Amino acid sequence: MAAGLLSRLFTPKRPIAKNIEIGIGVTVAMSLFVAWCLLTYTGLVSASFLPAPDAVGAAFVEKLSDGSLLRHTRISLYEIYTGFFLSSLIAVPLGIFMGSFRIVAATIEPIVNFMRYLPVTALIPLLILWIGIGFEEKVAVIFLGVFFQQIVLIADVSAQVHEDLFKASYTLGATRRQVVTRVLVPATMPGVMDTLRITMGWAWTFLVVAELVASSSGLGYMILQAMRGLHPATIFVGILVIGFLGLVTDLAFKYAKALLLPWTTVR
Repeated sequence: MAAGLLSRLFTPKRPIAKNIEIGIGVTVAMSLFVAWCLLTYTGLVSASFLPAPDAVGAAFVEKLSDGSLLRHTRISLYEIYTGFFLSSLIAVPLGIFMGSFRIVAATIEPIVNFMRYLPVTALIPLLILWIGIGFEEKVAVIFLGVFFQQIVLIADVSAQVHEDLFKASYTLGATRRQVVTRVLVPATMPGVMDTLRITMGWAWTFLVVAELVASSSGLGYMILQAMRGLHPATIFVGILVIGFLGLVTDLAFKYAKALLLPWTTVR
């Protein structure tokens, strides 16, 4: 019986029961928490390096009570969603056109391939010189960090749309405009949603980097201040809040795809 269960669980592409899926996730999370408790409460790891769960909880309550946690979180969310929205607004249509129209690819592909290999962190000093360390600089870092990657990934999705779909549409009397709006765009949307979901994780990385290097607010700034003041519990608060917000955002993309594109299979 156990061998049969293991065989089913480790068969590629085979679905598993929802209770097993949830149970495995909860077990792994609890195991990590128990390991954390064992390392800290037994003194195996110094509290200066790894604070105990109760110390992190106390730091969370303190930051929540004085309003600083909510203020820094609100600022970070505003910055990341602004930068990500502006990037996606431009990158999605450009990526679709670059993957399907050779004239567009010939025009923008060289500069896109050049820019996407530039480390955005190396551009931060220049952005500070041009823009300063305010809201605009963080938005610019997020924009540059995900924009060119989004274009390439979306162009790849668009290029994989089968040409037979276009031929069939033309045979049925569709115009080029109708082929683009009713065939090309719907065919790329599942891949576009996956790309946005992936690059949102990158956006969080670039936001924290920008706030760590030069900022006066945000979760990255809060983590940096905690590091300077030797408050590892507060550092953990910032890390856990960022992880939680990232998880919520990822789930939002997942269920938005299921709601807006019900013909796709979402895992």
